[in-house]
Amino acid sequence: MFSKAGIAAVIWAAAVSVHAQDKIIVGQSAPLTGGNAQFGKDIRDGANAYFESVNAKGGIGGKPIELLSIDDKNDRKTAGANAKTLLENKNVVALFGFASATLSLDAIPQAEAKEVPFFAPFSGANPVRVNNPVLFTVRASYGDEMEKILKFWTSLGLKRVTVVHYDDEVGKQNLEVVVNYLKKINLAPQAFPLKRNAQVGKPEIQALIAQQPELILTTVLSGAAAQMQKSLVEMGRVIPTSSLSFVGADQFIVAAGPASAGVSISQVVPNPNSQIPAVRECAKVMEAAGMKGMNSTQLEACFAAKVLTEGMRRAKKPVTAKTLLEALTNLGAYDLGGYKITFGAGAQHGSKFVDLAMVTRDGRLMSN
Repeated sequence: MFSKAGIAAVIWAAAVSVHAQDKIIVGQSAPLTGGNAQFGKDIRDGANAYFESVNAKGGIGGKPIELLSIDDKNDRKTAGANAKTLLENKNVVALFGFASATLSLDAIPQAEAKEVPFFAPFSGANPVRVNNPVLFTVRASYGDEMEKILKFWTSLGLKRVTVVHYDDEVGKQNLEVVVNYLKKINLAPQAFPLKRNAQVGKPEIQALIAQQPELILTTVLSGAAAQMQKSLVEMGRVIPTSSLSFVGADQFIVAAGPASAGVSISQVVPNPNSQIPAVRECAKVMEAAGMKGMNSTQLEACFAAKVLTEGMRRAKKPVTAKTLLEALTNLGAYDLGGYKITFGAGAQHGSKFVDLAMVTRDGRLMSN
């Protein structure tokens, strides 16, 4: 005999299952609070704007897309726990838009075990550039970005390169990418490790200056990069500085203020003011969602959401993790409107687009 409580639990579970089947749920773990919160919110909001535009036109097969975002506070263990919750309890068809390789490390194996697509992590680091049947990226690698940066500066004769990186697994791998590139031209970088989520103070800046760099290449987030840049400017030190897209250009410009002027930042999507159709479409959906303007992080999230939605359209119905995975694997070349993504079995890193931009005195990002 079932107890009343047992019967109620069964009915509730059935109701949750039916409700979940009425929509297509995409799961996300992102830093929505803490020092990297703006970056996480921009990823969420850029994707949501596109999904809302799809839902306004009837969704996919009459079903709306829901982006279910959970805060990980930029903490690796929390991101892994969030992934487990999403995969085991939320009936998600994909994990989407994790904000870094570090936050993805514990989530990817879980997605692989469940055969759920792990789509568009916001990183070009080596751990998210491996061949994995569930892993799909829509941006260039950090190797692609660093090659563009280093080729530019070394062509001007700069040789003493200091790499500011996190003192963890992913940060050391980023350093190794620079080491390997510079080795080809008989140069070797200096390493400057930082603790992730730690403040950058006067002792760190003095140690950085002591290395006498001709070029500073930062591979850290906007908070640390901004603290470093503001301190250098306050001390009257003008040192050419470039950052990976990982810094979050708009977040860095806001955090560093006037000190951001002159810093070059690699970009993995076109300028948000570009007039190519794909960019104009994303600007339009964000305006419809009530968002003011569009930055590069929001644009990348919109592009990723559009590609994921195209996979849903092509997937056998009903859309499940399995049918979506099959559709994405066989997507082939897909033109978003002047920005192309190509996926195939064993070739699931869809873009090599890199642009090098510089922050102007009035806080705008100007492409070369």
